Amino acid sequence: MGYFIGLIVVLTGLWLGLSGLYKTLILSLGVVSIILSTILAYRFDILDREGSPYGRLPQLISYWAWLVVEIFKANWVVVKACLRAQLDINPALVKLKTCCESDLARTVFANSITLTPGTVSVTIEGDKILVHALYEEEAHPEAFEEMDRRSRAASDGGRA
Repeated sequence: MGYFIGLIVVLTGLWLGLSGLYKTLILSLGVVSIILSTILAYRFDILDREGSPYGRLPQLISYWAWLVVEIFKANWVVVKACLRAQLDINPALVKLKTCCESDLARTVFANSITLTPGTVSVTIEGDKILVHALYEEEAHPEAFEEMDRRSRAASDGGRA
């Protein structure tokens, strides 16, 4: 029931925030669409912890703030590599074992790797992620442990 009410609150907030129109007709159409959407979500049985991550919004915001800092740090390394006279990259593929339990957490982790300059998630198979990195010496599984731990804490609700 909490996910159902939470979905109504989130959809209402999105509708009001994004539409910007507060006329009777528009508001009544918004109410109808929100009711229809929540009933369909309930009937399709997609109202669960993973399908409704807004309950973990503070953890996700904290994680994304940390990730922005990491992206800027990695950006600096890639910019320095691009500006050198000789391109000294040494690409490598590394397979990581993730501690993330849900599909949502694994997706957040893989997308975070891809968002970080110099690394790309190539495939996900179960709890293993294949990552392409620009520098072999920095592409060891331990280098991704903190991101894995933090994405799991933000998405699965575990401790960081």
